[in-house]
Amino acid sequence: MRSHELDYKIIGDDIQLVEIELDPNETVIAEAGAMMYMTEGIRFETKMGDGSNPSQGFLGKLMNAGARMLMGESLFLTHFTNGGNGKQQVAFSAPYPGTIIPVDLNTVHGNTLMVQKDAFLCAAMGTKMSIAFNQKLGTGFFGGEGFIMEKLEGDGMAFIHAGGTVIERQLNNETLRVDTGCVVGFEDTIDFGIERAGNLRSMVFGGEGLFLATMRGTGRIWLQSMPISKLVAKLSPSSSTARKEGSSLLGSIFEE
Repeated sequence: MRSHELDYKIIGDDIQLVEIELDPNETVIAEAGAMMYMTEGIRFETKMGDGSNPSQGFLGKLMNAGARMLMGESLFLTHFTNGGNGKQQVAFSAPYPGTIIPVDLNTVHGNTLMVQKDAFLCAAMGTKMSIAFNQKLGTGFFGGEGFIMEKLEGDGMAFIHAGGTVIERQLNNETLRVDTGCVVGFEDTIDFGIERAGNLRSMVFGGEGLFLATMRGTGRIWLQSMPISKLVAKLSPSSSTARKEGSSLLGSIFEE
């Protein structure tokens, strides 16, 4: 199934939204709860499948929904369709501060993009979404976010969200070592693995974690500067940052 062609614009800086303009009968699929606003000609329906295979039976849809639950995503996807005569708009907001990345799957190698399980925001109707396991045992035990990936396949636009600033890098038969939580997505020509972060002293006291992700091969990768796991850790009352802020606040009170 060919994907619907989407016109869009990304609005905002720190907490962005993407506004999709749909022609009559065009559809965009999105994570449940991602919609911010829509014009009156938009009708929406919650479905178990992504709609990329109209002939798919109930059992197939149920298996796909189960895979989404395994990834920690919603059981259902919401389909937004322009049921009016003219152009209509629907907008989707990012779940936390960061960047929305538009990716034309027609420009990605093999029309396939691998993304972290919580990165998907919305995509053109016709985009196939499935689960992908990293088969390397070390990645499974130590990779954290990188063990279960989401595979996006199609020839239309897909929009993914990441924390902080996002950079796109082109690897040319190279190896890049990355914090495991900072990997957002990559083309299927990239080999994703896990390796130790230096010697024992570096692993324990280096502050970079025990393991690093290794990205090898030729293709594009997308990296985020602030994974949601790091953001939550920094905002947690038990974090070292919070303790420093608390001690500074108490110090200023007693000084007065």
